[in-house]
Amino acid sequence: MMMPDLSRPELHARVKSLAPDLIVSWFWTKKMPASFRACAKHGAIGVHPSLLPRHRGRDPFFWAIDRGDEMTGVSAHILDDEYDTGAVLGQRALYIDPSWNAWTLAKKLDRPSLALLREIVASYARGEPPPPTVQNDALATEAPRPSDDDLELRWDAPSADIARRVRAASPWPGAFTAIGDEILVLLRVRETRNFPRVLTPGQAFVRKDGIPIVRTGDGAIELLGARFDDDEDAPELDASAIAEIVHAAREIS
Repeated sequence: MMMPDLSRPELHARVKSLAPDLIVSWFWTKKMPASFRACAKHGAIGVHPSLLPRHRGRDPFFWAIDRGDEMTGVSAHILDDEYDTGAVLGQRALYIDPSWNAWTLAKKLDRPSLALLREIVASYARGEPPPPTVQNDALATEAPRPSDDDLELRWDAPSADIARRVRAASPWPGAFTAIGDEILVLLRVRETRNFPRVLTPGQAFVRKDGIPIVRTGDGAIELLGARFDDDEDAPELDASAIAEIVHAAREIS
């Protein structure tokens, strides 16, 4: 569905004629102009899937997992001229299970975000909106979409960092690495201490149990699920399929 152009004067006039008390945004991904927000008596509010001011931006799910946050949540806030900077009206926190990937985390925050938004809207309807709390910019962190540089795995890093990055990027866009001539997006990995000590960071090996592993800066990572980089619709490669690729090219670049 195409998003309406909020800068159109005729749309402003139509909304203003309705004399709304409040404009409510949920997963609206474009900036709402000040002139449009002013159409409502109490302006506009929205909800963001992080505990603002931490992780302002388009992909808080990736950064919450990648940074090793134990807790995240959702924040209802007043919409401002910049993304995710408006005063906070309420928050709900959620502990991050170490097994969750970005998609799981997004689903876990879906219902709390709607529940919080309904709660805040109901308070406006009663004429008792919560007092706004101005965000502390000194505590703010940014959460842009991860770049290719963010997503390319560096095998001299600690195993825990690599495992978090894979979970943070899974299932899309995915953290990737090269195995021989193949670029693989890793979807499921696991830390392990069961690896030959002669390996150096970035070297791949298939253990006797058939599990492909890669040496890291402080241990090793088991490769349990992946896809080819240029085929997001292809079935997931399991450990045995990845092992065949590793056998063909023993070193990851």
